[in-house]
Formats: sequence, structure tokens, C-alpha cells
Amino acid sequence: MQLGTRWAVGAESPSRLPEAVRAAVRTVEAELADDDQDTAGWGWTLTYLEGAPIVDLDDGTRIRLTGDDVALVTSQELDRADED
Repeated sequence: MQLGTRWAVGAESPSRLPEAVRAAVRTVEAELADDDQDTAGWGWTLTYLEGAPIVDLDDGTRIRLTGDDVALVTSQELDRADED
């Protein structure tokens, strides 16, 4: 796994991310705002696993790209359970 970068909730996501992932980040952030969730101090972490981007939010939300270039929003916990 290769560490990519980290950015704050509400900040622009890295332009090198596929648009599907960037759109998913915007959607998650909009849902958090709609729920009046306090995200002060929260951030996203971008890593790469086998060349594919994985984006994790501090609350455990995970966004990853499927084989057909669709962004899948899940959780780190559920993603790990799928690996078992």
C-alpha cells in the first residue's frame, strides 16, 4: 500500500483522483452537511492498493474504485470483513 495524501473535509480533493471518486467524496461531504455533522478537524486519507485509489474519512467511511471504474462508498469495517 502506498500513501498518497491527506486533505480536510470541505477542501478540494486531489485532481489526480478519478472523477467518480471525487464525485463520491463530494456526495459524502454533502450528506454529512445535510445531517449537520460537525466535521471540524476531519480529513480524508488517500492511499493506493495495487495502483487503485482508496479514500478513507476519519469517521470510517471508505471510497474505493471497482473494477468497472465505479466509486463504491462503504466503511473500513465492512471492507475488512469482506477480506476475511
